[in-house]
Amino acid sequence: MAGGCTEGIDTGFVSLGYAKVAFLGVIQGVTELMPISSTAHMRIVPALLGWHDPGSAFSAAMQLAALAAVISYFWRDVSGIGGGAIRAAVTGRFGAWDFRFAVWVVLATVPIGIAGLLLSSRLNACGSPLRGLQVVGASCIAMAILLAIAELYCRHRRVLADITLLDAVVVGIAQIGALIPGVSRSGSTLTAALFLDLKREEAARFSFLLGIPAIALAGLKELYELHKAHLDAQGWSILAVGLVVGSISAFVAIALLLRILERFSTWPFVIYRAVIGGVILYGAAAGWLV
Repeated sequence: MAGGCTEGIDTGFVSLGYAKVAFLGVIQGVTELMPISSTAHMRIVPALLGWHDPGSAFSAAMQLAALAAVISYFWRDVSGIGGGAIRAAVTGRFGAWDFRFAVWVVLATVPIGIAGLLLSSRLNACGSPLRGLQVVGASCIAMAILLAIAELYCRHRRVLADITLLDAVVVGIAQIGALIPGVSRSGSTLTAALFLDLKREEAARFSFLLGIPAIALAGLKELYELHKAHLDAQGWSILAVGLVVGSISAFVAIALLLRILERFSTWPFVIYRAVIGGVILYGAAAGWLV
């Protein structure tokens, strides 16, 4: 169903109200950090329930919920690397691993930062073709295939301490895929990390840590865009409900993802992505998804 516009920004979530946004916040929080595409679920779930599309602005702003979950769950890593990098910079130990890793994360954020700025006028615009069902469905299936190849042919032996600048750049470039609805940031970066032969749980950890700056920038940028669009008080309060619920569900999603990767593999996500992609494409062709 159609969403809504506020000065050209897709703000369909406002018309849904608190309860529906809270429900979608759970879905968004879980799917944002699992490699199964939150955008795909934000298109298919409201359509199945007969609700308005919450809009791309909702998905973008909900990045801040994911950010809160990642930082809180990986606080030991975040504080350790951040503190170590600062101490290394102050003492001139620029060869220290913490400092190098922090610099690599910043450099790896540059590609998606540039691409995001270039595409910003199209990504969250009302009726953006990039949010079309065919794009979302095809992207889900394409990423399922890539993830399956990574699962089949990669050795899964390396750990986070083995990461190099080249590894960070490769995953950073892969992160650009997150701008295409249906790919998912977690899906693109996790798949790239697996192709670098990282262990599954280490690949997920690297994906989350590397994504912190990009997630923060995307979320803050969308809040600024909503501010410029003069979103009213009710709209902000509805969004706040989604953010709180989303951050809690995203935290649970991280724990669940790491447990699945440690005990099993990425195959459950490969199969799920392929099924969701097929459902979206069929639904779009049959007319019951619009």
